[in-house]
Amino acid sequence: MQILTLTILGLIAAILLIPALRRTVLSRYVLTWFKSVLPPMSRTEKAAIDAGTTWWDADVFSGNPDWNKLLKIPAAELTDEEQAFLDGPVEELCAMLDDWQINHELDDLPQPVWKFLKDNNFFGMIIPKQYGGLAFSPRGQSEVVLKIATRSPATAITVMVPNSLGPAELLTHYGTDAQKDYYLPRLANGTELPAFALTNPHAGSDAGSMPDIGVVCRGIYEGKETLGFRVNWQKRYITLSPVCTVLGLAFKAADPDGLLGARESLGITCALVPTTAEGVKIGSRHDVGSAFLNGANSGEDVFVPMDWVIGGQPQVGEGWKMLMNCLSVGRGISLPALGAAAGKLTSRTTGAYARIRKQFKTPIGRFEGVAEALARIGGLTYRMDSARLFTAAALNAGEKPAVISAIIKYHNTEGMRQVINDSVDVHAGRAICGGPQNYLRSTFNMAPVGITVEGANILTRSMIIFGQGAIRCHPYVLDEMTAAANEDKSEGLAQFDRLLFKHIRFTTGNALRSFAHGLSGARFAKTPRDGAVGNYYRQLSRMSAAFAFLADVALLTLGGELKRREGLSARFGDVLSHLYMSSAVLKRYEDEGAKEADQPFVDWAVQDSLATMQDRLTAILDNFPSRVLGTLLKLVVFPFGRSYRAPGDTLTLRVAGLLLEPSESRDRLTKGMFVPVSSEDVGLLDRLLDSVSELEPIVAKAAKHAGGEARLWTDDNSIEAAVSAGIINQIEGAKLNEYRRQLTRALSVDDFPTDAQGHVVALGETG
Repeated sequence: MQILTLTILGLIAAILLIPALRRTVLSRYVLTWFKSVLPPMSRTEKAAIDAGTTWWDADVFSGNPDWNKLLKIPAAELTDEEQAFLDGPVEELCAMLDDWQINHELDDLPQPVWKFLKDNNFFGMIIPKQYGGLAFSPRGQSEVVLKIATRSPATAITVMVPNSLGPAELLTHYGTDAQKDYYLPRLANGTELPAFALTNPHAGSDAGSMPDIGVVCRGIYEGKETLGFRVNWQKRYITLSPVCTVLGLAFKAADPDGLLGARESLGITCALVPTTAEGVKIGSRHDVGSAFLNGANSGEDVFVPMDWVIGGQPQVGEGWKMLMNCLSVGRGISLPALGAAAGKLTSRTTGAYARIRKQFKTPIGRFEGVAEALARIGGLTYRMDSARLFTAAALNAGEKPAVISAIIKYHNTEGMRQVINDSVDVHAGRAICGGPQNYLRSTFNMAPVGITVEGANILTRSMIIFGQGAIRCHPYVLDEMTAAANEDKSEGLAQFDRLLFKHIRFTTGNALRSFAHGLSGARFAKTPRDGAVGNYYRQLSRMSAAFAFLADVALLTLGGELKRREGLSARFGDVLSHLYMSSAVLKRYEDEGAKEADQPFVDWAVQDSLATMQDRLTAILDNFPSRVLGTLLKLVVFPFGRSYRAPGDTLTLRVAGLLLEPSESRDRLTKGMFVPVSSEDVGLLDRLLDSVSELEPIVAKAAKHAGGEARLWTDDNSIEAAVSAGIINQIEGAKLNEYRRQLTRALSVDDFPTDAQGHVVALGETG
């Protein structure tokens, strides 16, 4: 029996340790199976997979992230020039903006604002200085968009679009010298206003099926016969289309006559088309609930000379790759900044409002139901802003993190929707009634825009984050796919064999690590810090190991079918996302000096993420195709059942408390937003919050004399009566009178005169 056992073990060892034997007996069969389960991949899908780079997302996918490496990543800092621009032109711009006028009187930016944007190169933030641009870093761009968005979302979108995915970025990376020399200076100073036309009424996310076709032909341009395309298109949802002077146009190139070679279908191509070109039609505007300009455009038999193709003839058919590479940068800047801006605006205003607004003699922020909403606003804002800053560090370092850009786009725009909904709930009627005093309405109306553009959120969550992440971030899958596609079968088998056994060790290691962390509560996982924050590193290591292990099992058992199991893919994507965002939270806390006063924000954000990851992993195992395997895997990952719970009531009250009082923590959370000191909206709330604690003892004395606080504020004689009775002195009375005036203003809403039919006819006085 011993001899038989040794013989079997010897054979297994020989198979595993002798590469030639291993390839013959095992690896070639695994490779055959691997090829059979690989999902079919379109050209556009392959371009998306190949685009961009991996960064910290690959580390959390490893199952064993190096937290010291995380802490050594340089934070994204603003240059002196960028800070001066924020303190100067951006501050001046925000002071010019009347959001009510923009959205409800003009339905557009005022002409002086358009001129100011052009004169100060707001449209040239990504353009190199040699072409007259500002050449701002991703962090600089993000801060500009964020600050403007806290004052006027429509203006922020107007600024961000030319600096995101569009002609300027495509030209900078792929344009010919002649195209750069002509267009970039004109785009930088606003002489040319760009729009990028991609979405067709019949092809949105599935860009590869767009019916907009450009056929290679010869045509007359500037009096000469030249090679180009005859293009027909229909586009919609195009921001700045109603006022653009040049379209960045995406179309499918076809060459039925073989003028460029043997291939008939050439692929998606991007060109610069002046809107004055014959056959171009700029359609009317869409009503998107915000004043930024958005609309449709079309082209009928428009001749597009080859020189208009971005990058010229060599870039024909390379448009989707160009777009994917640029999207991995732009998607990580602008929309995440809008989400963080919404968080900062709602944190600052909702906390102040919940402090000065009283019911039942108590600030409404002290009630646990309202405190829950406040805590969610504060915690989500801290997490969104942390992810924004962390991603800016990657982009500042020259990375093009495609998966991370999808993560932060999705979660910051979803976070924006959550915080603005919570803020409206707390403000109640104060947020429902429109008018110049309503500082929430524009952000509330604009939130769905961020949800739907640059990859609709349902698609991004269910297909893109994990769909790309499972291939791009995994240490072996992409290389295994490359080996499987190798036309030299012998070389491909040798490559696959080496990768296969590294992959097996990787999966086995994560299984053991996950089980050990589950048994010990991750007590022995490495951490760079002590205390509660140090424990968060341990727990994230545990979740990283569990995620990596279960992802491998899902890939092994489902293969290409996983692509169609969008529910599982979405849940895996959520776990990968929260691993990344929690890392960003801990990094931000360290970068800001690990200030203890800010720890409630960290606690809320990480505890919420851990509970979410636990829920998603549990749901994955509950919905695994094999219920038996799902049950066994649950014993590996969660041997003692659920380990994490969402933030509790005590933590909720601590986080809410940080928003209810002036503090350095509150200021750090809302840093970068525009606060109009003398305004009668956001600035007014700040002034009231600054004085409420000081005045409360005086209010209490005067209110008791008046018969209640509500009577104190509504009876014009109550404060003077308290002074006359010696309850408070004259200085205190004067302070209370001014506070009453400002409080009444802050709690009021706008009303409007109506005609006999009840229709609003003009802007009325505040009531």
